[in-house]
Amino acid sequence: MKDVILDANFPRTADQRVYHLGLRAGEVANRIVTVGSPSRAHGIALFLDDVPKPFEISSERGFLTITGRYKGVPISIISIGMGYPNMDFFVREARECLNGDMVVIRLGSCGSLIGVPVGSLVVPKASIAVSRNYDFDFVGGKSAEPPYRYSKPVSADAALSLAIREALSSACPDSSKTTIVGDTVNASADSFYSSQGRQTSFPDHNEHLIEHLQNSTENLATLEMETFHLLHLAASWRDRERLPQAAVPPLTTTAVTPTTSHVPSTQPPPPSLKPAKDDTLGPRIRAAAVHMVFANRTSQDFITPAQVAELEAWSGRGVLDALRGFEIPSEHLHNDVGSVWESK
Repeated sequence: MKDVILDANFPRTADQRVYHLGLRAGEVANRIVTVGSPSRAHGIALFLDDVPKPFEISSERGFLTITGRYKGVPISIISIGMGYPNMDFFVREARECLNGDMVVIRLGSCGSLIGVPVGSLVVPKASIAVSRNYDFDFVGGKSAEPPYRYSKPVSADAALSLAIREALSSACPDSSKTTIVGDTVNASADSFYSSQGRQTSFPDHNEHLIEHLQNSTENLATLEMETFHLLHLAASWRDRERLPQAAVPPLTTTAVTPTTSHVPSTQPPPPSLKPAKDDTLGPRIRAAAVHMVFANRTSQDFITPAQVAELEAWSGRGVLDALRGFEIPSEHLHNDVGSVWESK
C-alpha cells in the first residue's frame, strides 16, 4: 500500500507518520528504552502495566515501538536493529514526534575489552567512534592515511548513568554473580567486522586495531555499534521554537504503512522548528547506555543462550526502573490527551 508523502525534507505521511519508524505524535513517550532486537523489546514489554493496554506498532522499515506505562509512568520500548544509520533514524524521527525532554537508555550487547566475564553489565561514561577510512588503500595497503579513524569522546548523561547503575544494582537477583561496571569508555564501530578488528577474507588491515584502541583510549571497556551516535546526537540537539504547521502539497508516494496493535494516537504533530533565541532552560535529549557483555574479545569467550535470557530479563526491568524514577519537569512532558498512554 502506498501513502502520500507531504515533505521531501522531513518526510511524513498524510496522517503525519514519520518515514521510517512509522510513528506519529502521541505514540512515543518522553522516556525510551532502545534495543536492537524485537525479541528483546517484547521481553521488556512484559513488565509494562496491563492498563492502558500497551500500544505496539511495526513499521515496514523494520522498527518496532511498544508504548505503555510502567508502574504508572509512560515509557516506550523501541527496537531499531543495528548500527549508526538506524540509531540516526530513531533519534531524529522520535524527536520530531515529541514535545519536551527525550530521555533515552540504550540496552544492548557488546564485546568486552577488559577482564570481566561474559554476562557482565557495563555502564559507560563516554564513547568514541571507530570508522573505516575510505581514503586508505585497502587493496594495495600502501597509504599515507591510517586504515581507521577514532573520534574524540562524547559523554553520556552523568545523572542518567548513575540512575542506571543504582537501578541495576537493586534489580540484580541475590543469586546472580553479575558484575556491574561503571566509569568506563565505549567504542562504537561502523562495522561488526572490519572496524572491530575481526578477521575475514577481506583485506581490512585491522590486525592491530584492538591493541591500538586499548593503547590510545584510557578506561576503554566495550566495543559495539550504536552508543556513540546516540550520545553524539543527544549532545548536539538544542530545542527550537515551534512554528505553526503549514499545508504542504504531496510530493511523492512510498510504502510506509505501519502495522498497529490497536487504536493509534489522535494527537496532531508537534509544530515545525526554528532556532530558539535562548535554549538554556528548554527541553533536551538526555542519553546513556548499559551494555551486556556477550563476548570477551581477549579471551574469546561467548555468552550462552541461558545467560542471555536471564540477563535480559532483570536488566530490562532495571532499565525500566531507572527511567521511571528519572525526573522530568512537568512542563517538559508530552501531553497525555489523545496519546496511546492516556489514562481514561
